[in-house]
Amino acid sequence: MDRHINKFLTYLEIEKNASAHTLTNYHMDLRQTRDFLQGKDVQKIDRLDVRKYLAHLKGKNLRKRTVARKLSALRSFFRFLMRDGYIKSNPLTGIISPKLDKSLPLFLDVHKVAKLIEAPENKGVFALRDRAILETLYSTGMRLSELTGLDVDRVDFIAGMVKVLGKGKKERLIPIGDKALRTIRDYLELRTKNVKALFLNKNNRRLTGRGVQDLVNKYIRIISLKGKISPHTLRHSFATHLLDKGADLRSVQELLGHASLSTTQIYTHVTTERLKSVYNKAHPRA
Repeated sequence: MDRHINKFLTYLEIEKNASAHTLTNYHMDLRQTRDFLQGKDVQKIDRLDVRKYLAHLKGKNLRKRTVARKLSALRSFFRFLMRDGYIKSNPLTGIISPKLDKSLPLFLDVHKVAKLIEAPENKGVFALRDRAILETLYSTGMRLSELTGLDVDRVDFIAGMVKVLGKGKKERLIPIGDKALRTIRDYLELRTKNVKALFLNKNNRRLTGRGVQDLVNKYIRIISLKGKISPHTLRHSFATHLLDKGADLRSVQELLGHASLSTTQIYTHVTTERLKSVYNKAHPRA
């Protein structure tokens, strides 16, 4: 099975332009399936084996979303095996994915976003870096991986645009606001190392996603915000605030880099829930 998994991962990387994050997750999920099936030949894996594996996952009390992701990895794997003629029948045929509960994304209101962004108060290089990171996340709505992958030459200070490498290694241009550009410029003027990565850690190396999460947690504590807030919360806030102010769904989809409009539509549920809340509080006969 290992040989087929490696061929599948190579196919994802070369033909599908899958990101390193996707490849890591698929490798982990397929390796777990292999271990459960004790390395059984792919040609001998049947629907009963798949059902046993799903029962095993459910017995571990995993979240439905986690089970669905592992099942999705298996579906893609066996479709690849069918396409290339390694197997004659697909054991995933007729296997239904668990129905996922719809969860609305957590977002901050405009006042709380401003409070978080303004939390780094001193003018040292790392405070300026942190302010620039928070400004950039909210100004562009980019993903955490897109932020940490940014190079200095990807920021166009004249045009007010930033080029990011998104999911599936797809590039897109995003407008970036003057406040974010100003803080980035201030940070670059103060830092000593002239390297291509935009945001650096204390060792003058590219800042990691973990590093960004740590600094967000630091400022959440400083301003005493409650809730499970992450860098992604600023992305959710970006999309929600745009739609609240009348931006059309297609434009928000492009800005977020969503492949499907249905992914972006969850933010319309957020704004609808807010409207209902306002109505119920304000209308005398609600």
